[in-house]
Amino acid sequence: MAKFMLSTAPEVFVSTAAMSSAVSRAVAAGQLRKLGSRLYTTNLREAAETLVRRHLWEIAAGYFPDALVADRTALEMRPAEDGSIFLVSASGSRVVLPGVTLRARRGIGPLDGDFKMRDRLYCMSPARAVLENMRPSRARSGAAATLRPETLEGYLERRLRDSGEEQFNALRDQAKALAPQLGLEAEAGKLDALMGALLGTRDAPLKSPAGRARARGFPFDDRRIALFEALGDALRSFAPEASRPWAPKGNAAINQAFFEAYFSNFIEGTEFTVDEARAIVFEGAASERPRDAHDVLGAFKIVADPAEMRRLPASPDAFLDMLRTRHRILMEGRPEVGPGVFKTRSNQFGAHVFVAPDQVAGTLTEAFPIYQRLSEPLHRAIFMMFLVSEVHPFADGNGRVARIMMNAELAATDQVRVLIPIVYRNNYLTALRALSTNAHAEPIIKTLVFAQRYAAAIPWQEFTSAVVALKATHAFVRPEDGDEQGIRLRIPSAADLAGQG
Repeated sequence: MAKFMLSTAPEVFVSTAAMSSAVSRAVAAGQLRKLGSRLYTTNLREAAETLVRRHLWEIAAGYFPDALVADRTALEMRPAEDGSIFLVSASGSRVVLPGVTLRARRGIGPLDGDFKMRDRLYCMSPARAVLENMRPSRARSGAAATLRPETLEGYLERRLRDSGEEQFNALRDQAKALAPQLGLEAEAGKLDALMGALLGTRDAPLKSPAGRARARGFPFDDRRIALFEALGDALRSFAPEASRPWAPKGNAAINQAFFEAYFSNFIEGTEFTVDEARAIVFEGAASERPRDAHDVLGAFKIVADPAEMRRLPASPDAFLDMLRTRHRILMEGRPEVGPGVFKTRSNQFGAHVFVAPDQVAGTLTEAFPIYQRLSEPLHRAIFMMFLVSEVHPFADGNGRVARIMMNAELAATDQVRVLIPIVYRNNYLTALRALSTNAHAEPIIKTLVFAQRYAAAIPWQEFTSAVVALKATHAFVRPEDGDEQGIRLRIPSAADLAGQG
């Protein structure tokens, strides 16, 4: 950009001496906006901080050509908590911008293994970055250039979890080979001991909870634990409704349990008509799909058992045993999925990967105290459902087990259970994704609160009357048909309850 032309200027750029006069004229004419020292934008509307964050790496290359993204930034790939970005450059200096501070130090430039991030901007390889982060550093103000020991240990534990032992050992070897070029032999020795401790082959002190758990042979997913903590905080700030919906009794309880099992299986793809499912459950009718039929029977067997649904886990071990027992009953018609056995292979839904098999027991155990800190039954129910759903501890049947665990929390305190009718499936799954992917807890809380309110409004005493109300409120509509026709689940009106809806 030796000769500045406004028509071809990027959205954000760092001015040079060659273009300074043209840039000054464009600013005076209101065609450019100044964001910081030598930093300009053609975007006259968005906030300066937003623009700087969006073009962060191009800006870094503009101020420090051929610099190297370094230290903690090379691992985190984002600004530190105070907005600092750490670089290695031919000239060490600091550039303060809206929301971001570029902090460049002198040092050794790109080496073999370091990679190109942008035009005239490089980044330390993971091996070099973990080695450099073994250096202690302090900041007179703001964030330190290197990660705290427990934070780096957490990064390494996740790296081991995600990449496996073979690649983890390769990273270790690469760091050893780089150390003499960087004068970091002492740091390489400490790193070797740390990585060995995480692998269980060295006796070295570990600082992070995840690292200590892995060394004990009981690893857990620390990112999921942070997500569960966030859900727990959100639930505690969500006030329960003043009037609690009380659970139906007698025949009404049996009818509600039938539809709980029916809907829970239907939304997982085990589809029968209501009459077919009723014949299977109440009349022992044979089905041409015996495994699907057993799925419905297995779920009903659990949710219709008052004693079973009043059992709540009092300890992590009791929790794991309860999960396995309920899953075994639910899935005993499908021996190929390992009823009552935690998964041995990773599972995922679309691009969303659930907790790794070797971290299932550890993650469930680590999350259990978060569950115990909740006092409201509906809060505990929502938490329990999401915990099981997000860990996905079994090869199949996870959604159904998660909803059984959820409703046990409500049944134990005589509160009406949460049902997810067929038409409400997409609302439920979308809300789950919002929490899983973006840590937005409000959608799933509101979705399940409405689903409980809906279940409380259905007249469960008579099977036929319940079916009439469910049909009138669109419970049996397939989600794709509902979306196409604008049909939504709604609380039954007086006319619906009278059979006139």
